[in-house]
Amino acid sequence: MRSWVRSSPGTHVWLAVIAITSLVIALSSDGLEHYLLHRNSSNLYELSRHPMRALVGSAFWIENPASLLLYAVLFELFHAPVERWLGTLKWLVVVGTAHVTATLVSQKVVLEAIKDHDVPRSMAHVVDIGVSYGLAASVGILTYRLPRPWRWFYLAGAVAFFAVPLVSDRTYTDLGHAVSLLIGLAFWPLTRPEKALVGREGRGAH
Repeated sequence: MRSWVRSSPGTHVWLAVIAITSLVIALSSDGLEHYLLHRNSSNLYELSRHPMRALVGSAFWIENPASLLLYAVLFELFHAPVERWLGTLKWLVVVGTAHVTATLVSQKVVLEAIKDHDVPRSMAHVVDIGVSYGLAASVGILTYRLPRPWRWFYLAGAVAFFAVPLVSDRTYTDLGHAVSLLIGLAFWPLTRPEKALVGREGRGAH
């Protein structure tokens, strides 16, 4: 167990923090729970006033503590293998980029919808927290870890899983998931062996 955790420290530290914040939510009164979730949301209201806190803080809370076990399983299935494969730094780059980009893109859509009177102004204060954007990015980049032809079956399943809700429900969260999946796929260059890159550069220099 110790070697398993040490092989993907970022995943398990992140999961431990989420477990702590979930416990806080579970033990809080309704008023305190409402305050904590809104204060750590990356909605338009918080992004306009505390952008860094909103972007970072929203990645360490989940709205329903009862779903902690599910997230623990998903972290072990997707985050941990990617971190062990790419290393902690590259894994952080992928999930961090996806979390921030997907949040900003989805909230930009909410802002435009408010301006066009397509959604109520109260959407600027909606609770927007969670770890699903980072998970979607890990799902995406893990595609390149699988051998062919299984890689293509996995990719088709991942695309369908995120595309169907986007087409049918069309929520800003569904958009964020789709963006995160694409970002994970776009980080394909990080999956290439460094020796191969060095070898090519060496041959080019001669």
